[in-house]
Amino acid sequence: MNAPQPHDLLWGMTPAALPADAPDWASQVLSAGQPVVVRRAACAAGWVAVGLRGEGRAQRVAAQMRLADIRRQLRPEALRCRGESPWPALQALASVAPVLDASGLAWGPTGGVGYQLASGVDVLHAASDLDLVLRTPQPLTRAKARELLDILDCGPCRIDLQLDTPAGAVALREWAGMARRVLLKSAHGAQLVADPWNPLERAA
Repeated sequence: MNAPQPHDLLWGMTPAALPADAPDWASQVLSAGQPVVVRRAACAAGWVAVGLRGEGRAQRVAAQMRLADIRRQLRPEALRCRGESPWPALQALASVAPVLDASGLAWGPTGGVGYQLASGVDVLHAASDLDLVLRTPQPLTRAKARELLDILDCGPCRIDLQLDTPAGAVALREWAGMARRVLLKSAHGAQLVADPWNPLERAA
């Protein structure tokens, strides 16, 4: 098993591992055998930060899971849309897949689309966005980011893509913009940086 990365889906957490103040729906999610999602946060050795999702944006709980409890792990890269769907978010996934595949970089759906594809639980609706992660171990130029954003903005729903760099994650929409500094999110928090691949480098 690979070390869990943000957006990975994990199975094996039990209701007993939830915080004492966790809502009832969180226990029901785990009792039903549904996965949790890895989030960006620092943890002690042997633990991973995770999030649980219920119905709607209001039902979200942050927790920690023991690595020893992981029974199954699924990365966004393993998730693809199969067959036609009435939901714009899944239609968007099918339409952008050839473009992202052609990049030669690892990528996959996250958010509600990734969760539904992985778990089989229906969480999407007509207004759902499509969230994606693109693994970018090497710098992506801002010009290339703008080209990619132009393509994604032609989709049937809003598409938000995160560039996953060795230092953290930055929104494609920000990196494609004109601001000199962009918000980089890592396990140690968020910071404004000039270069998401080299956050210690200062803007010229």
